[in-house]
Amino acid sequence: MKKLAILALAISVFACNEKEEKPKDYVTLSGTITNKNSDSVFVKKKDFIKVLKVAEDGTFKDTLKVAEPGVFSIGDGTEVTSIFLKNGYDLNMTIDTKMFDETVKYTGEGSETSNFLAAHSLKQETYFSTEAYKDLDSLAYNKEFDKVENELKAFYDNAKNIDSTVVADAKERLPKIMKYYRFAIKQQLETEKAMSETLYKGADSPEFKDYENYAGGTMSLNDLKGKYTYIDIWATWCGPCKAEIPSLKKIEAAYHGKNIQFVSISIDDDRTHGNSWDKAKEDWKAMVADKELGGIQLFAPKGWQSQFIADYYIMGIPRFILLDPDGKIVSADAPRPSSSDLTDLFSELNI
Repeated sequence: MKKLAILALAISVFACNEKEEKPKDYVTLSGTITNKNSDSVFVKKKDFIKVLKVAEDGTFKDTLKVAEPGVFSIGDGTEVTSIFLKNGYDLNMTIDTKMFDETVKYTGEGSETSNFLAAHSLKQETYFSTEAYKDLDSLAYNKEFDKVENELKAFYDNAKNIDSTVVADAKERLPKIMKYYRFAIKQQLETEKAMSETLYKGADSPEFKDYENYAGGTMSLNDLKGKYTYIDIWATWCGPCKAEIPSLKKIEAAYHGKNIQFVSISIDDDRTHGNSWDKAKEDWKAMVADKELGGIQLFAPKGWQSQFIADYYIMGIPRFILLDPDGKIVSADAPRPSSSDLTDLFSELNI
């Protein structure tokens, strides 16, 4: 009987150990967001998305299952960063939205790869800023890019305890990334030079004429003189544009009745709506109604190809423009509604 009791105990202990050692088939993700922008964060990748609720104090915690290990996006609707998830991980994230990329930090099991991704993103933001390449001649410009490429290669080679697929992917993508930024930054610098020569503060704004007004009829820029005018260039398919809508609504409400008007110009076109201008216009009207968008809602007749868009050198949206009551430029690239810089600017102008 004593031997049977010992055997039973041994089996019981073995069963408990087996249960305890069984790996988790989910990720535990927690974090603290300082200066939170919303009451939730999202984690997504292709067909996967999970929304995590954020408490009033900026904390969140939840579990999620991933089909396979990989790089996911995590963000609060305003900005986004990368995170590496694998079932069994127990990750904690801290971030301050006022200095988003600079403050992302991960701790806990599996945090090394996510911290690598955060550091990589910050390096790219630093390396590929137009400021670093201003006033360089062609030879110096290319030498600076060669230096950046070598530094990134060294960063990848020195990576320790990082998922090998992430490092391999970064190395594989590097030549294409360098080629893209060599061209893109040069183009951006040329655009900034052209803007400084034509879209400076106090210059007459480029005009638009007879843009369709959601409220009926048409409207031209000259019709808007007499008040400050804050212009939002957007499109229904643009995620960052839609992320600004709640902040834009708040700004509109806060400045209602003051010496400023808010104008949104859609650049939806046939190419982004099944080669149909009619569909583009229908989708624009539907979103204005569905989102209960305020202010003056206009539709640019030629989308990206509209002359007003070209005159402002707009190559990415959303883009915001601020004009004074005489139709002169205050800022050709004004702060976004979600930025406190915008209300600071309005205060400076005594709006």
